[in-house]
Amino acid sequence: MKRLSLMIIFLFALAILSHAQNERKFVRQGNKYYGAALKDTTKIDSIQFNKAEIEYRKALEKKPDDPKWNFNLSNALYKQSKFEESAEKFKEISELSTDKVEKSRAQHNMGNSLLMNNKLDESIAAYKQALRNNPKDLETKYNLLYAMAMKKKQEEQKKKQDKNKDQDKDKDGKGQGGGQGKDQDKKNQDQQKQDQQQQQQQQQNKISKQNAEQMLQALENNEKKTQEKVKKVQALKAKSKQVEKDW
Repeated sequence: MKRLSLMIIFLFALAILSHAQNERKFVRQGNKYYGAALKDTTKIDSIQFNKAEIEYRKALEKKPDDPKWNFNLSNALYKQSKFEESAEKFKEISELSTDKVEKSRAQHNMGNSLLMNNKLDESIAAYKQALRNNPKDLETKYNLLYAMAMKKKQEEQKKKQDKNKDQDKDKDGKGQGGGQGKDQDKKNQDQQKQDQQQQQQQQQNKISKQNAEQMLQALENNEKKTQEKVKKVQALKAKSKQVEKDW
């Protein structure tokens, strides 16, 4: 009877081990696709990132609460310019994480996703949250300043557009006050001009897929440069602490 019980326990443990290995197999395959997509730095390989997403989702079906695998999935979504989905996933990770550094990383990436989706106010808020959990993160500080600069630029463009509208209204008012009025063709032309200006403004504010990929690449390049600077500063500090002398 004891032998039978031991055999049942052994088979149960073997089944659990096999189940875990299948999950890791999906993750390893996803990591391979993800790594292959990163090799070409000149473009975003959406096909390989999509394959990685599929594999990560297979693993998460077996273990949905794994933080690392969820992080991998979120990164794969982000790389495919699925910024709405990636922002939501990074938000979930940040809310579930108890480690401040991990929470900050998730909030930083959530800010990037929101920024790429042109949600500037939300991205600024996410970066600020990330800095509350990790105040020394230079990458987050840079991205926060970048988002704030973009917001300021959009506000200046809006002010300029509103000023042009007011000037057009003043011109129309003066023409009507003089009793001369403007003919219907002129009014139509003015209206068409305003419509064209609004359309152009909307196109400028809207991030196309190509622009999003360029911004994504620029953000990553700047983050890499920041990391290199941080490493150099840390190396210099480490050298300055060495007070022993060779005799």
